This record gives sequence, C-alpha cells and structure tokens, in this order.
Amino acid sequence: MYSVLPAIVAMLFLAFGVYVVNSKGLNRVTTAFLILCITTFFWQFLWAILFQITDEKLAQMLINLGWLLILFLPTSLFHFLAEITGRQDVKKKVYISYIFSVFLAATHVTTNLVINGHYHYFWGYYPKAGLFHFLHVLQTTTVVIYGLYISYQKQKIVQAGEKTKLQYCNVALLLFSLSAVDYLCNYGLDFYPPGVVFITVGLGLIALATVKYHAMDDSRMMAASLAHEMRTPLATLRIQAKVLHDYLPELILGYKSAKEAGIITGKIDEYVLEHLSDSARILEKEVINANHAIDMLMALTTADYLNEKDFQHFSMKECVELAVSRVPYKSDLKKIVYVDVKADFIVLASKEFLIFVLINLMNNSLDALKNADLGCIKITIVSDEKGNRVEFLDDGEGIHSDVLPHIFDRFFTTKNRGVNSGVGLAFCRNVMESFGGVIDCESKQGEYTLFTLSFK
Repeated sequence: MYSVLPAIVAMLFLAFGVYVVNSKGLNRVTTAFLILCITTFFWQFLWAILFQITDEKLAQMLINLGWLLILFLPTSLFHFLAEITGRQDVKKKVYISYIFSVFLAATHVTTNLVINGHYHYFWGYYPKAGLFHFLHVLQTTTVVIYGLYISYQKQKIVQAGEKTKLQYCNVALLLFSLSAVDYLCNYGLDFYPPGVVFITVGLGLIALATVKYHAMDDSRMMAASLAHEMRTPLATLRIQAKVLHDYLPELILGYKSAKEAGIITGKIDEYVLEHLSDSARILEKEVINANHAIDMLMALTTADYLNEKDFQHFSMKECVELAVSRVPYKSDLKKIVYVDVKADFIVLASKEFLIFVLINLMNNSLDALKNADLGCIKITIVSDEKGNRVEFLDDGEGIHSDVLPHIFDRFFTTKNRGVNSGVGLAFCRNVMESFGGVIDCESKQGEYTLFTLSFK
C-alpha cells in the first residue's frame, strides 16, 4: 500500500519528461527538466520497491543506489531554475553545485558518512543519516533559496505572460523543494514521508505552465518562425520600393510639366512632392532596418549555441569598419563616428556575431548622444602589453552609478519596453564570453560611457 503513490509519481515524472522532450524538442530548458525528471523517477521508483522489501541486505543495496541519485536532485532543480529564467550568468554556480554533488556521491559510495545504515519503520526500510548528511541538506537549502531568488528577480523585469509562466514554475518548484521534509525520517522521526505529495502537486503545476504558457518552448524555433513570417512581407515591400524608385520620379516630373502647361490645377504642395520623390529611398531604408532587427533577434536567441568549430581568424580593423558601414544611421549621425586604429590584431571568433555586438554598442552610443547637444563616438582598436581590445567611447548622457552594475542583466532596461527589451548587452556579454573574451563598462553620468571589449 505504501508503495503505490511513489510508484505512480515515478512513472508520471518519467512519462512527462519524455513527453516534454518529444513535443518541445531537446533544448537547454527541456534537457534540464529531463535531468530533474529522471532523478525524481529513480528516487520514487526505488523507494516504491524499497517499501516492499523484507530482506535487510537487499534493502540496504536499494537505499545506497537510491541515494546516489538523490544527491543530484537539488542541483538538477537549481539547473532547471537557471535555464527557465535564462540566467546563463549563474551557470558556473550550477557547475559548482554538480561538482559538490559528485563529491558527496563519491563519499557515499566509498564510506558510510552520507548514509549510515537504515531504520525499519512501520512502512518499511528507510535510510539513516550519516555524519555528512547535513552537507546535502545544506546544499539543498542553499541552491533552492538562491534559485528561487534569481527567478523572483527575473519576474520583476519581464512582461505579463512571461511573469505568469515563471510564477507557476516557481510555486511548483517551491512545492517540490518542500519534499525535503522527508529528510526528517533520515534522523529517526517515525512518520510516513509526505514528500511525494508535494512533488505530485508540483508536477501538475509544471505541466500547466508547459501546456498553457509554453514554459519550455525553444525560443530559437519561435524566433525562426517569426523571422520567416516577417521577411516575406518585407521582401514584398522592398519590391514595391524599387518600383516607386524606378517610376515615381517620372510621374512627378510629368505632374509638374502638366501643371506648368496649365493642363491640371496643382493641388499638391511642393514640399509634399519633394517628400514623395524621397519616399522610395526611405521605404527601402526602413526595410533594411527591419531586416537588421530580425537578424538581431535571431542572433539573440542563438548566442548561447555558438560553436567554436565555426570560428575564423580575421582582422579586427576589417570587422569594425564593416560594422560601422552596416549601422542603420539616421540623418547625418554617421559623421560623428570615428575609428582610430592604433594597432590592428587578429581575432579568432564568429565575425557575424562580433559585428552584431559592435552594432549593438554603436546603437547604444547613438541613443546616448540623442540627449546631448554635442558629442561623438570614438572606436579605438588597440594591441599592446595590456592585450588586444576595442574601446567604445561616447560623450553622451552616461549611465547612473545605481544602474551600471545591472546593465548586462538579461531583460534589464531603463527605457520604455515598447522601445527596448533589455537583451542587447546581455547578448554582447554572452557572445564575448563564447570567444573567451570580456566586456566591461565604465561611465560617469553626464560625461561619458566607455565599453571595452578585451580579447585573449
């Protein structure tokens, strides 16, 4: 009787993990969730068998095997929270937690410091805590609290739909973490461990978030679909712009001639005619800008999947000049961008992604100069005893000291969310890290902002 519920929950977790991977595809979030499902499956399934065992030696073998997986549960939970929130900056902490779990697992296999025998309760055999058991409890408490904290921080800066999805996942994982009440039984408290109830309800909430709010959809697939839907009408607009460019000048010239000959009475003002003559160029430029925005969207969603095998050697001077030429400038803003090559250097990276980083920084600098009466952007390429680097200096409005520590956080922005999503600088940081480089920023409000890209 005591084995029924853990057996059902074990099968539900395994089935749901397989369903998510099959329906959503294998991505960072679904992989982390599958790890969580597999560890939970083995935990509950082995306990379902354990509660039916009467042989003491066999029971101890199952306990030892079951705890080998349980030791990785808090880390798999933390891993899932890091992926569902998109916090790639905490990946090192996830790896550290996995390493600590490996240490406890090795200790468990070779000694009785983690699990020291067993108790025999009214429902069956159960593990007895060893001297190091408290380290696992401490690890569980630490990663769960920190994981929920980063998720809470993410909720404050995302839009409503994303926030609701995270709230469901947070409540679910909080309930899942409450299954740690079962640890009391490891210290001799004789009551049937209720943790299975918490993880059952938690799984239900995760299922709801997955189905209703698409919690584990691959952003790359959504972005690709969006890009495809947008590029088709943009291509049509560009064709129409070319038609206007080819024939509109003649139509305007014909209109002016007819007006001068008195054939028609002119009702179109001269400034309107001038605007019409320039409309084809404006339309084509905006189509180019829109395609650039789509390229940025695709880059933002794939930055975490850069492959070193695709990197190439190229000149930094060539890359910077190409990026400067591709910025969608407005009016005569191009005249305020200066490139100073003190010493060129060769970098091993993805040229296209690095160009996106450079364009993003230039666009940020151009925005910073909008509110300044005068100003310029100076891009300096340097290679000296301090290393290879590119410096972006603008004398725009600068960044407030309270804001500066957060500018590389994903979805953080001080601008209107209808204008800025807050992912650009997070993208720049991810790309630079994938190259083995670093991006830093120093700024003084009202005076300047300096971004430095350092390469190994």
